Amino acid sequence: MTNVIWTQGVEWLAAAAPDPRACKREWDHGSGTALLEAGRFWDVVSVPEQLGLLALDILWCDPHQTPGPTLVDTAARRVGFFLPPDPASQWIGSELRHAGKGSWVAVPPPYRPAGALEWIIPPDGTGALHPALTLELALRQANGTLAVLAPVTQD
Repeated sequence: MTNVIWTQGVEWLAAAAPDPRACKREWDHGSGTALLEAGRFWDVVSVPEQLGLLALDILWCDPHQTPGPTLVDTAARRVGFFLPPDPASQWIGSELRHAGKGSWVAVPPPYRPAGALEWIIPPDGTGALHPALTLELALRQANGTLAVLAPVTQD
């Protein structure tokens, strides 16, 4: 069953490439990552690792919804959440990055890490993504939690 999900995930993710066959070859025989254009099938919101992992924990608490594809870049210490494309959306926040139409995202194949890039939740091929509002609320809650936990500096 896992191989079927990986195969479906590969096909779904590679469909975002200008040449899906070349994308899959790059995953298998090249650097292990491919540059895929955001904005057509998905956008990516990238946040600092600590915020992203806490938000993902919050998202897992909803028993009615499984979180969507989520990528971690351990070198950059960032977490990327894949969500539906929305050219009108504006994601604003400290150290928050939104990759939409015209942006390119480096991704490993769904079945293994490549260098510092690794799927926390790989795409399953169904097209399931993080709902934007749910993600926004989880990020706000995580940010509030981190603000409470932050050490107070004295002047």
